[in-house]
Amino acid sequence: MDDLAWETTDSAIDYRCPGFDVRRDEVGFPDDGEGEYHYVDEPPAVVVLPLTPDGDVVVIDEWRQAVGRTNRGLPAGTVEPEDRDDLERAAARELAEETGYEAAGFERLTTVEPANGVTNAVHHHFLATGCEPTADRDLDRDESIAVETVPYDDLLASVVDDGLRDGRAVTAVTWYELLYR
Repeated sequence: MDDLAWETTDSAIDYRCPGFDVRRDEVGFPDDGEGEYHYVDEPPAVVVLPLTPDGDVVVIDEWRQAVGRTNRGLPAGTVEPEDRDDLERAAARELAEETGYEAAGFERLTTVEPANGVTNAVHHHFLATGCEPTADRDLDRDESIAVETVPYDDLLASVVDDGLRDGRAVTAVTWYELLYR
């Protein structure tokens, strides 16, 4: 597949903002042509499917400015530099910060590139089990989040009936179904 590879001859940040940058690469194409390619450059993230001891799911409802509505989803967030070698620690931190829950254990579900045509984002999905509300929430200034628990089967049904539209949450539920049910 090396014959499909583009050669990056230069790279620069065109725009910086909290959470991501917009990067511009000067590239050479396999057919000897040249061009520019712009994409969202963002750090890796973790996504957590948190199950309580009773099998319910801890979900969040969060305002999403890009789509102009409150969106149901799962705890998720950026992997901080100190967590790059310990993704479970990043998952535990995001779970506690966004929901106030802590887990008895974590298992990796999958790692995906959710939109690799427009971003270099990498999402590491985890299953968190034995989740109990024992931590203090610590929301970022730009997070508007409500927390509740729902029966797992209700969350699964919302994947099928388009009630759950957050791609990270849909991916986590789908992988949980594939691996554990």
